[in-house]
Amino acid sequence: MDLFEYNLDQDNKYKPLAERMRPVNLEEFFGQKHLLAPGKVLRRLIETDHLTNMIFQGPPSSGKTSLASIISKMTKAEFIRLNGVNLTIADIRDAIKSSKEYLRLYQQRTILFIDEIHAMKSNVQEALLPPSEDGTLILIGATTESVMHDIIPPLVSRCKVYSFTPMESEDHKNIIRLALKEKERGLAGEYEIEEDALEYLVDITNGDVRNSLIALENAAYSTLYGADKTIKLEHIQEAVEQRINGLSTSDFYDIVSAFCKCLRGGQTDAALYWMARMLYSGVDPVYIARRMVAHASEDVGMANPTALQMALAARDAVQFVGMPEGRLALAQAAVFICESPKSNSVYKAINSAMETVKNNRAFDVPAELKVGTKTYINPIDHPESKMNYMPEQLKNHKFYKPQNSGVEAKIYNRYNV
Repeated sequence: MDLFEYNLDQDNKYKPLAERMRPVNLEEFFGQKHLLAPGKVLRRLIETDHLTNMIFQGPPSSGKTSLASIISKMTKAEFIRLNGVNLTIADIRDAIKSSKEYLRLYQQRTILFIDEIHAMKSNVQEALLPPSEDGTLILIGATTESVMHDIIPPLVSRCKVYSFTPMESEDHKNIIRLALKEKERGLAGEYEIEEDALEYLVDITNGDVRNSLIALENAAYSTLYGADKTIKLEHIQEAVEQRINGLSTSDFYDIVSAFCKCLRGGQTDAALYWMARMLYSGVDPVYIARRMVAHASEDVGMANPTALQMALAARDAVQFVGMPEGRLALAQAAVFICESPKSNSVYKAINSAMETVKNNRAFDVPAELKVGTKTYINPIDHPESKMNYMPEQLKNHKFYKPQNSGVEAKIYNRYNV
């Protein structure tokens, strides 16, 4: 770092408000009481400087990087901060080399903090396995994504995962109030905010403190040339025009799970809500259509075979007309699946057949069904004919068991005469 970079780093006025207001100690840290309230394990580890490998997982702006910054100030260990977005194996090797040097020369451990750890390629993640296991360094990772899906299992097994929750409304408000009155890092008490504007700001930014502080700073500076430096609702509305509703990987899988369970349970309004959440957040509409195609067979099945046609038609409609009009076809298919009678007999039938194949040897095809056989009798012309269609060993086996639901009720009645 040269002299100019040092001066820039030290001068807070060039940093955005969200960066200036990062907490400098645990007393300034709002939220995550389940992890950092007095007496909690993580707080004790930080206060006593007995940190171990850990991963902070949670939504954006929930305090993961801020807590790492606090740790860097409280620990006696050397602290290296990297970002997983552009990290290479060479960078990891440099960090390991530095850690070994500090340990050898100063008997001082090194904490390696990697922000956006999920963005690292799997082979780069693998380079962290030996040093995090043998104590060469202490790894702290931060991610907004799913630990189970985006981080390799061997690395997860070496770390304690701490789950961060979205910022609660009152904690969020307290951070904004602190930013307004803090003299050196904040807005120095020069501005006030009306209660309805504060409520709106907290609500529309959806727990994203960084976004709310950016909006607060913009709203405050928009009043610079007026006599009244009160931040009103209209100032916040101009500063934040769109609600923040992005999805992390874990959010995505949870919402997809909720959507699928609503299709199965016939919960039409809930299914439309979760679908809207996905569409609003930019989930590929064809992916949503694929889920409905699967559930049309899995959960509706023979009770209303038209559901499969409806789901496939929705997929074709999305690809043909695109968005936003394609959302109508998706919604129509979702309503149709939810309101249809349900039967999972097809799902159970094929699973039962697959299980039988898996657990038994390959049985011979009956002679009447083999290619070129002379003993096959066409059952359409001779409906009373008797033939062996199943292997002898499975002749009494029943995979398909119709359910008394919707259209399938007719088949059920025929099977149960």
